[in-house]
Amino acid sequence: MIERFHPAGFPAPVVPLSHATKAGGFVYVSGQVATDADNKVYVGDFTREVESVLDNVEAVLEAAGARLDQLVKVGAFLSNATLFAPFNEVYARRFGDAPPARTTVVVDFGHPDVRVEIEAIAYVG
Repeated sequence: MIERFHPAGFPAPVVPLSHATKAGGFVYVSGQVATDADNKVYVGDFTREVESVLDNVEAVLEAAGARLDQLVKVGAFLSNATLFAPFNEVYARRFGDAPPARTTVVVDFGHPDVRVEIEAIAYVG
């Protein structure tokens, strides 16, 4: 069985996707970016931006019945290689000593205000 999820309080995606899909014991979270209360891309402090993205990932996981500690794989996308160090600081703080597997790549988002996006896979059994 395949289920699709859109967290309560999240606006509908502006592109054709589900915030999360649950299938075969896994939850697949679509890429999340930092947004403010009006669903506009957050512009400001990078640490806060990363925290916001991780908060969005956590909210999507929760809607699908999963938690951050069930993540097995994260895909992180940064707009600039100089953001690796500050990104890693926030990431390490949020995931502690047992972080999930991760790939981090530098990409051109085509949106001047997006500096980080995270997609994730959780195992829920």
